[in-house]
Amino acid sequence: MMTKDQLIPQYSIQTLIIMSENMTVTEDREKIIEIYKTNVHGKKPDTKNFNQKHDGKQGHWLEDAIGSKRDASNAPDLFGFEIKNHTRQKVTFGDWSPNYWIFTDKDYGITRDDFLKIFGKPNEAKNNRLSWSGEPIPNIKGTNSFGVKIIITKNNDISFVYSYSKDQRSNKSSLVPKKMQTEDLTIAKWNGSGQKSLKEKVEKKFNVKGWAKCSQDSEGRYDSIGFGSPMSFETWIGHVKTGEIYYDSGMYQGNSRNYCQWRANNTFWNNRIVHRYPKL
Repeated sequence: MMTKDQLIPQYSIQTLIIMSENMTVTEDREKIIEIYKTNVHGKKPDTKNFNQKHDGKQGHWLEDAIGSKRDASNAPDLFGFEIKNHTRQKVTFGDWSPNYWIFTDKDYGITRDDFLKIFGKPNEAKNNRLSWSGEPIPNIKGTNSFGVKIIITKNNDISFVYSYSKDQRSNKSSLVPKKMQTEDLTIAKWNGSGQKSLKEKVEKKFNVKGWAKCSQDSEGRYDSIGFGSPMSFETWIGHVKTGEIYYDSGMYQGNSRNYCQWRANNTFWNNRIVHRYPKL
């Protein structure tokens, strides 16, 4: 596996980072293209040394090849650009947990497992393991069959709100505790502004110099890198309101990670590319 100092023969990544402080967006973009041309273009990810059970193994190969950071910090990957990997259907903005969960609110006295029993759905393929993903997750169109809808306030807070009367499940009375058999109950909430807010997370990652997305051909070889303009929170939340950006949860029993993914389909990203190498 390449080290970061081997990415471009005439420059180390550390040197390029120092140089980038005085570069324009165009110059930084060209440096990323040079790295991409040298280490990624025309290649098929070699993932044999990665965890084969991990869905993100190709993305990890790309991160190593292009020299971007693999960490939990909410900052752009390389020279002010957030780097995204090609996927078949959807691309993730970030794994951004709510600022509020009802299962951490002492007023309701429920655990995370209780939350999954109340709002989750059994997965028959996984021995009826409960998960909060797919059907139980609301979209912007309205209240779902689990009685949950999305509310976006004037301050751009995003709440998932439960109403017992709109819960269509026949066994809801045995699932939902009496205290929660009410209307307009917030079960999860993301703050639109302030510390640890969606605005902070979106703009630290996507509103510095922009983003880049590496694409693959039908055989899995990288065939292009496309660049998009910086994205403000106001732009991002606007696409949440249209449903183009959506919440895609992967929470399930037996795994403490909540998988709070905000995503958009590939077409959303591809339609916003303003510069591409090689040009089509």
